[in-house]
Amino acid sequence: MTSRPTTRVAAVDCGTNSIRLLVADVGPDGTLVEVDRRLQIVRLGQGVDRTGRLAPEALERTFAASREYARVIAETGATRVRFVATSATRDARNRAEFADGVRAAIGVEPEVASGDEEASLSFRGAVAGVAARHAGPYLVVDLGGGSTELVLGTTSPDVVLSLDVGSVRMTERHLHSDPPTPGEEDAARADVRAALDRAGEVVPFGRTVTLVGLAGSVTSATAHALGLSSYQRERVHGAVLGVEEVLAACDDLLHRSRARRLALGFMHPGRADVIGAGVLVWSEVVARVRADVAAEGRELTQVVTSESDILDGIALSLA
Repeated sequence: MTSRPTTRVAAVDCGTNSIRLLVADVGPDGTLVEVDRRLQIVRLGQGVDRTGRLAPEALERTFAASREYARVIAETGATRVRFVATSATRDARNRAEFADGVRAAIGVEPEVASGDEEASLSFRGAVAGVAARHAGPYLVVDLGGGSTELVLGTTSPDVVLSLDVGSVRMTERHLHSDPPTPGEEDAARADVRAALDRAGEVVPFGRTVTLVGLAGSVTSATAHALGLSSYQRERVHGAVLGVEEVLAACDDLLHRSRARRLALGFMHPGRADVIGAGVLVWSEVVARVRADVAAEGRELTQVVTSESDILDGIALSLA
């Protein structure tokens, strides 16, 4: 009997802050072998929380990145392509203009994922990367620029919720100084805590056995906690940190100036101005989950970081 061949796929995740490409070979058993992985900071969500529209300059940055990714997809010979857009595009009144530009640039119809679909894809990608070493139920937290997706489950999502809380959105709403003032920080924390209070009515945080964090704010905080002088994906992926280590790294990044964040060798230049809000959100999530787990008579002592996320979930969905 002849085994089925692998399929070369291309997944694009277009978020509020970045657009990412993964070209991979996916086997019939669901294994994924990376061929090419890229990231560009395009800040598509620039001003969306205030104006409700995608800015012309943000659209052009995104279209330019899409044209570059189209070249890579053609050169690597991917036969299936899926382009998923998330929070900023969901919120924008001119998303038809975005869709037209992406279609022209990359040749596929962009999907504007619902919060639930985004969360489900994130869960699939994340759990594939950590399930062999950690027990469920997993609370997967995908902390993006415009929204944060929360997914609780073991083999598949049981509860899914999308919050309008992210690194770009919170920066634009609250953190205007460099570094943030105590008043700005307090206002941002109050906003995030109110969102988590609402989320707690739907997502039973106390059931969490393994807390898994995804995306740039989380991976940057992890790199900081690990003391990395340059970004090393192989060390960040699967890293297990104590809760207090995570909170300390977040606190330090939040209170640094943009220049001092940029001086960190692992920091992407396009993330330095919004990472403060991102780690503030992450620290509030970690603290809330720890408290709710304790209320159930257990202890959350560590947090897992995964580099496998929505991008890997999109790729796996193409097989």
